[in-house]
Amino acid sequence: MKRFSHIVQEYFPSETGRDGKNHDYYLPVKSDEACQRAAMLLAEQKATLIALFCVEAFQPDASFTLFYAFELPDTPDVLILQQGLQQERAASIAQWFPIATLHERDIRDGFGIEFEGAFDTRRLFLHEMYPNDFHPLRKSFINQPMDLTGQIHDHYEFKEFEGEGVYQIPVGPVHAGIIEPGHFRFSVIGEQVFNLEIRHWYKHRGLEKLMEGKTPADALKLAEAISGDETVANALACCQAFEAMSDIAVPERGKALRTIFAEMERMYALLGDVAGMPVDVAFPVGASAFFILREELLRRNEQLAGSRFMKGALSLGGVARDVADGELQQLSGYLATFVPRLRAAEKDTVAHSVVYDRFETTGVVKSELATPLNFSGPIIRAAGVKLDTRVNHPYNNYAELMRDIPTQPDGDVLCRFRQKVGEIAASAEMIQRQISRMPGGSVCADTTDIRDGHALALVESARGQNVHWVFVQDGAVSRYKVKTASFCNWLAMEHATPGNIVPDFPLINKSMNLSYAGNDL
Repeated sequence: MKRFSHIVQEYFPSETGRDGKNHDYYLPVKSDEACQRAAMLLAEQKATLIALFCVEAFQPDASFTLFYAFELPDTPDVLILQQGLQQERAASIAQWFPIATLHERDIRDGFGIEFEGAFDTRRLFLHEMYPNDFHPLRKSFINQPMDLTGQIHDHYEFKEFEGEGVYQIPVGPVHAGIIEPGHFRFSVIGEQVFNLEIRHWYKHRGLEKLMEGKTPADALKLAEAISGDETVANALACCQAFEAMSDIAVPERGKALRTIFAEMERMYALLGDVAGMPVDVAFPVGASAFFILREELLRRNEQLAGSRFMKGALSLGGVARDVADGELQQLSGYLATFVPRLRAAEKDTVAHSVVYDRFETTGVVKSELATPLNFSGPIIRAAGVKLDTRVNHPYNNYAELMRDIPTQPDGDVLCRFRQKVGEIAASAEMIQRQISRMPGGSVCADTTDIRDGHALALVESARGQNVHWVFVQDGAVSRYKVKTASFCNWLAMEHATPGNIVPDFPLINKSMNLSYAGNDL
């Protein structure tokens, strides 16, 4: 904790922190004032708030405990402030970390904790039909059907804009296709958008509540279901948290196969993104090559893992089954031809004038928003920011396989297209390197003894950083917190759309391709 140690020594000389299980360091803060002082100093150090969550009955002297997780880009460790609450209130830190407002609203809905000084106290995942005293993440709440017919509480207030020529375009939450619900409210003058406000959580599943009381094996099945095209990423984070908690060492071959599966998932997910972008500018012929490559990868997934989306591929302690060396060599040979075809499709697509004109300068994400709003993944790397959990917080074999973080400079749709193509190619080459040095031996460790405790795990999904924190008591999950990259990255849509015309919104949206399910937990 070299970069964080001076904060502890200077501002909390009487406090003793403790090492966690997975490069996380817990520092207790005993008051709102101490928490805010720490937040102010961390903001000065350009730290990023990557998670803020609440746990009930975590420590004996507090009904609720807040955990604030921070990272710096040049250290693999995570600092977690731990504040026990004697009352159902706490001080907001949103003035130093604006992204905290989303987390605070999430905690307010789930646990009923009020944050004093918060600049946005609207509900987040609880919509108008839920009663005012409804807090489903409390231990006292029992999951069961509820009759909410006709109830309306706390009407949601969207931002209002007035003036000559100003009008609003509400889109959703029900859409014309099969995508999940989400509401997009555009404020427009003429054809140009000057504000976009997004509201989600129409299909909130209560997944974190469902985790309570589950065995680690059952929790892994739920983690896989968070978002279909992040199956491996979330399963991996879940496994790593339980394994760290119990000091389980995954065999080297198991680690290698996990890396291969994770990069195969990244490739097919990003191929869907780069195929969708030309479709949204009426150039489907350019998308066909990417769709063909994606389908080929999905078939490879089924051959390797028994599932096109690699459901059940991972298990606690490693992977569910081995893959024969011959099959891995066939995959490596296929990937050798895959990358030239990918690059040819990229060149053919951007060479079309309609595509280039629509992509360039559209939907710019500014790099200076990465830290205060915790943007991550290809979205922010396409704006020149070198952030990637595989490098900044290395896990599996990434410290050996991946040393650089390629970026694009301008943050527009064109840069996101090129960034994602580049990341697909890099994943293919990474898999080939892993196969060339494939270790032998077992693929899974013994996991019969999962201990009580808690641990944090960070992984890089195709969309960015996913955070999982697990607390186990008496062999069962007491609290499971998930934050996928989409939770914060949806705000990038609100910042990238103003200044563009309404018809550019579907293109901007597809260039980010964020998850509704991964957001609506």
